Amino acid sequence: MRMVVCEEFGPVERLRVVERESVPCGPGAVRIAVTATGVNYVDGLFVKGEYQIKPPLPFTPGMELVGRITEIGEGVVDRAVGDRVFANVGLGAYASEVVAPSLATLLLPADTSTLSDGQAATFMQSYLTGWFALRERVQAREGQSMLVLGAGGGVGAAAVDIGALLGLRVIAAASTPEKRELALRQGAVAVIDSSTEDVKERAKEIAGESGASGVDLVYDPIGGEQSATCLRALGDDGALLVIGFVAGIPMLPANQVLLRNRRVIGVDWGGWALRNGARNNELTGEVLDHVLAGRLHPVEPASYPLERAAEALADLDARKVAGKVALRP
Repeated sequence: MRMVVCEEFGPVERLRVVERESVPCGPGAVRIAVTATGVNYVDGLFVKGEYQIKPPLPFTPGMELVGRITEIGEGVVDRAVGDRVFANVGLGAYASEVVAPSLATLLLPADTSTLSDGQAATFMQSYLTGWFALRERVQAREGQSMLVLGAGGGVGAAAVDIGALLGLRVIAAASTPEKRELALRQGAVAVIDSSTEDVKERAKEIAGESGASGVDLVYDPIGGEQSATCLRALGDDGALLVIGFVAGIPMLPANQVLLRNRRVIGVDWGGWALRNGARNNELTGEVLDHVLAGRLHPVEPASYPLERAAEALADLDARKVAGKVALRP
């Protein structure tokens, strides 16, 4: 089997692809021949040693994968050889083959025409984060307005898609024409060029067209100075949803939270899912049902061969890609 290995924390360019012997498929586990692996921003943080959890070295990055089961371990009764599955393995997905607990897999339709391997390997984290944020954390209501920052990235594009499904008026901020076009295809009613326009002022202007003093929600996977600025785009009782910190951890002005009864709400889907497995399974089923019914529209990712994993992570970090990124073993 081939796998990407991080032998020391540092630049992603130090990653290597190596050959290793296959590991045994133990009780309760399944062996998966990987057809696509999702590449996420957090993978690069693990490699660089910048994530709050540092795995023991050496390790193989990657959380999400799709593939076909080639072997069943003792005691596994709900999976069969040939099943097409999604798996979240925590670490180790950048490989041509993975052994994972059967309970960590989700059965997918054999037909790839509705949901391709690339889409299936890259939509779960982004869409479950968005679904958890808008259904569990704020109970978003039809007709509300939502400003999505970083709307051309995988997390932002998923939020635009989910917001449109829920009947929100989605305003998408993105830095390139390609990314803004993606946001419009995902259901945004208006877009803002974040490279040239004042995002806060434009969002307030667009919200004002319907008589509002600001937006109801800001969906923020970016962080940095833009978080503090766009906090001011919220109207009365508006909520800033803190999703991530691609641009750094922001310093939010407490007076702007107090003014107009604004709220700041953390969204940690991963940690919540570990503590609330049954409810998370319900949310996962809801999202997958919407995807398979054509009501949600995960984008087809940009694909890189396994040998170019470092390049894929670098391009994602530099925000060169609109949408999602996948590796193909």
